[in-house]
Amino acid sequence: MNCQICGAELPSDALFCGECGSSTSATPQSRQRTDARPTDTTVIQPIRPRQTTGIVSISLDAPTAPTEPAAEAPAGTEPAVSEPRSAVSGISFVLQFSTGETFDVSGSGLIGRRPLPAANERFDHLVQITDAGRSVSKTHLEFGQHDGELWVCDRGSGNGTVLRRADGTVTLCEAGRRYLAGRGTRVEIGEQFFVVA
Repeated sequence: MNCQICGAELPSDALFCGECGSSTSATPQSRQRTDARPTDTTVIQPIRPRQTTGIVSISLDAPTAPTEPAAEAPAGTEPAVSEPRSAVSGISFVLQFSTGETFDVSGSGLIGRRPLPAANERFDHLVQITDAGRSVSKTHLEFGQHDGELWVCDRGSGNGTVLRRADGTVTLCEAGRRYLAGRGTRVEIGEQFFVVA
């Protein structure tokens, strides 16, 4: 007697195949089962194609360029923007948020509900925005400058970052990659956004 599934030779009194573990009465037809739950999975959101537009690919673990440390807030308060201790070289940008908040920034920084740099990081600004719905991550994105233009980098946020540039192009930001955000660009972070001016 042979196993009808794998073809192994079996003793005449065997109940199961010693090679594949199938029952001696199993047949290839009996092993083919129909899907009992053909519609148990729902696609929540269609998968978007990966965007490759960006100026520099970097790892989230890559150290940032050293800058002057951010000023610390007094105990019990949370700074909306930390002022740099010395003048930062570079161009100034105005970030106009959908929450009504406006921040004048230059150099580098973090944006989020409660932005917090890693132990080895230093930034010129910590921009804390109001988001009652908590769609913005605590440390949602990083920004800096490259050749006089502002760039943004998603820090692995829960709801992602989308750039809507003045020319109409839309870019879904890949976490850990820097993207230029020229003046007039709308940067969407969760349910909030800011415009670079």
